[in-house]
Amino acid sequence: MSAPRATGQPRLREVLASPKMLAILLLGAASGFPNQITESALQAWLKDAGATNTTIGVMSYVALPYLLKFLWAPFIDRYPLPLLGRRRGWMLAMQAALAAAIALFALQSPGVSLAPIAACAVAIVFFSATQDIAIDAYRADVSLPSERGLAAAAANLGYRSASWIALAVALVVADHFGWRPAFLILAVIMLLFGVATVRAPTTHNTYQPRSLSESVLEPLRELLGTPSALTLLGVVLLFKVGDAFANKLFTPFMMDVGFSKTEVGIIVKALFTASSLAGSVLGGVLMVRLGLLRSMLAFGVLQAVSNLLYCALALAGKSWPIMVAAVTIEHVAAAMGGIALVALIMALCDVRYSAFQYALLSVLALLPRYSLGYPAGWTADHGGWYTYYVMSFVLALPGLAMVWLTRRKIDALDKLRG
Repeated sequence: MSAPRATGQPRLREVLASPKMLAILLLGAASGFPNQITESALQAWLKDAGATNTTIGVMSYVALPYLLKFLWAPFIDRYPLPLLGRRRGWMLAMQAALAAAIALFALQSPGVSLAPIAACAVAIVFFSATQDIAIDAYRADVSLPSERGLAAAAANLGYRSASWIALAVALVVADHFGWRPAFLILAVIMLLFGVATVRAPTTHNTYQPRSLSESVLEPLRELLGTPSALTLLGVVLLFKVGDAFANKLFTPFMMDVGFSKTEVGIIVKALFTASSLAGSVLGGVLMVRLGLLRSMLAFGVLQAVSNLLYCALALAGKSWPIMVAAVTIEHVAAAMGGIALVALIMALCDVRYSAFQYALLSVLALLPRYSLGYPAGWTADHGGWYTYYVMSFVLALPGLAMVWLTRRKIDALDKLRG
């Protein structure tokens, strides 16, 4: 899809020591930091102000720009800002805009009016989604084939850690000093991510589409212009379907087998997050050794089979040993599969159009996560939890079949400069 470039297999130490890996980690943190401000922190703020659950639920739609970011991603490819190069200029501008929008939260009061709060939240999500476009494109631009797995892992590690830190800072400061200082502190931290942006290595990618039309049509032609294009897009769409289905009703499942809400909260915080982070790091390290194709096959099989561990929990009922084993293994495997999928998306991107292509492909990859609510609930209600998790395994098989059918193309992508 892009010009081939022969690359030797570097040592793991060389990849880990690369300055751009630190940059990718910190930029991943910048990407994740605003996420929980407009989700959990906003919900807690509204709850403190006495808002109803219905109102809080309606306010969750402020996150819609995250799913629509592919619509304006071509602008990021077409119109670089006149500072710090093609990608970092947009990152820095969005970080400054995010800091200002978060600070505006501090001036609002949910008890007075929700309209300005909703406007601020939509602005934060829009700026955050635009920052994501630039950061994802930057990562795709700078990562060599041998670095894609660790680049995905570094970004994921930064993203998840910063999301948790932002929420923790918001809740702890708000609990002791109020929401206004909480949002002001978050705004300052957001602004400090600009230091990582300024010091990040340049992409050396100066290509600029000649027109906005070219920045839309050419990347689409480039993605769809080969006989294997649709099957590769099918891999992106289907690779995580089984995993998305398995986790769609995770909390109701745990409650139904006997765990309390407090216990579920501890599980999610201690096991879900820790296992996902461990799986991201492990997946990234293993990808350096295995390459893209073998990683997708191995991680895909592991994430499919690990879903069946929940069948044992469904049969046993409340069992701490089985629960710990199932949650830990499944989320490590799921994170490894996620790293492989991100690496594939990076490989599919042409550096000339990586902003638009990455945004479009990432939305395609997220579709199962946002579209399986009704079929997941219907299956659990009519078939029970054992059937539900068997179905999650079955749904993972088409994605694995697609990987096998496109194995030669995926292997060829791994030898290209993405």
